[in-house]
Amino acid sequence: MRRPVARRLQVALAAAATAVGTTVGVVLAIPDASAATGGVTGYATQNGGTTGGAGGQTVKATTGTAIHAALCNRASSSTPIIIQVEGTINHGNTTKVSGDSCNTAADKIELKEISNVTIIGVGNGAVFDQLGIHIRDSSNIIIQNVTVKNVKKSGSPTSNGGDAIGMESTVRNVWVDHVSLEASGGESAGYDGLFDLKDDVQYVTLSYSTLRNSGRGGLIGSSETDTGNSYITFHHNSYQNIDSRTPLLRGGIAHIYNNYYVQLNESGINSRAGARARIDNNYFKSSKDVIGTFYTSEAGYWQVSGNIFDTVTWSSPGSENNPAGPNPTSNTSVSIPYSFTLDSASCVPSVVTATAGANKGLQVSNGSCTPTSPTAGPTTPGPTTPGPTTPGPTTPGPTTPGPTQGGTNLSIGAGSDGSSKASGTSYGDVRDGDMSTFWSPSGTTGTISIKWGSATAISRINIREASGSTGVIRNWRVLNGDTGAVLASGTGAGVITFTRTSMKKVTFEITSATGTPKVAEFETYA
Repeated sequence: MRRPVARRLQVALAAAATAVGTTVGVVLAIPDASAATGGVTGYATQNGGTTGGAGGQTVKATTGTAIHAALCNRASSSTPIIIQVEGTINHGNTTKVSGDSCNTAADKIELKEISNVTIIGVGNGAVFDQLGIHIRDSSNIIIQNVTVKNVKKSGSPTSNGGDAIGMESTVRNVWVDHVSLEASGGESAGYDGLFDLKDDVQYVTLSYSTLRNSGRGGLIGSSETDTGNSYITFHHNSYQNIDSRTPLLRGGIAHIYNNYYVQLNESGINSRAGARARIDNNYFKSSKDVIGTFYTSEAGYWQVSGNIFDTVTWSSPGSENNPAGPNPTSNTSVSIPYSFTLDSASCVPSVVTATAGANKGLQVSNGSCTPTSPTAGPTTPGPTTPGPTTPGPTTPGPTTPGPTQGGTNLSIGAGSDGSSKASGTSYGDVRDGDMSTFWSPSGTTGTISIKWGSATAISRINIREASGSTGVIRNWRVLNGDTGAVLASGTGAGVITFTRTSMKKVTFEITSATGTPKVAEFETYA
């Protein structure tokens, strides 16, 4: 595999400090926040949505040890928690903490075998200096408004395999927002990727963030056989002075829109090994080979629309290089299951520069090239401003759930039945308002129903999986139990909307799953 040219990266470091975005030393005070603000977007809204620690205890931490202690002091590994971080987190103040609700390490911030956590920078800002953040075997995580810089895999000190933020091994539903990820060179200087996802990571959004001065921006899949990572959204991010991998995508699907790329030295979006990338309204400037399949004969695919290529150069095609330019055209089609609003590519440089990165006041775009300040406090996950500019799914799919849904849950006090039930579970457990009880089928597929004595009009259900089972449910159908008509079909549990229908019985049919499903609540709403 061709290696990035580290020399170019090193030469550019000095100039990069005065280019796009804010300099590292500038810190703007921001008010304390009790939860992420601005609204979850992209693929992190799917598969049941991403709420982080919403509704949980808020804890303040000024050391890495305190972050680990907050995780370990929870009642369980899934008890929601919001950790507000201020100050510099480094090797000197980060130690391993033990407990039943955590699995930590001394050389990184370890989010392992846990769920329902928000880490957010507050006050004068949070800087993880030479200390990476590692997410493994975890779900429903939010990381917001922090800087992670100079994480090394060789030299001293080392942390997290050289990744600023790394995810691996069955990770689901992570939202990383308004963060600054930085290195000071490429692999020869001891650094690896800024944002790496591998070994079964799905439903992740990286938004309003800066990635700078690194040989490698990030990868999705660690090898040509690691193709189970998918459903990743990158939007309103700034990539500056990166050799390659913005990102490198092996298999899976990525949605890449409204990003600002400046000085990609060797290559940019590298879709390979059957990957499919939808690339909308991005701005590429002073860069080389910004879209294509590079360093492999294993082809990837792309759908391109509305992008601007400003002083971009393209290499000639070869046996292991297939640049999309100089006149990029689509060679696949990618349907996006969530709503989103595109900024015009022409204003991407200004709107991304104003909003992306930590300590920018968590500003977002409203779709008209104007930065706006988000509403403070906890949010209901979902797109900030759903727009008509993109096609929706062909059949109604899951939208974004919050911890609760507006209106009355009509399942409380109703009846329930199903096709089968595993030992120790009950149909009634899905309508008792208790997330600690659940129904499971006797296998990986089955049906569960809510029923009433008289016809009841509903237009929305919420399938809430039990703790530790988020993401197990894959394909499903929602049926009118009276007629058998299919009301909706899709992938991943969560909130599902359909045409308002009156019926005595509504059925959720699981047609495929990665294990034994556990439905904690089957909520119904008018």
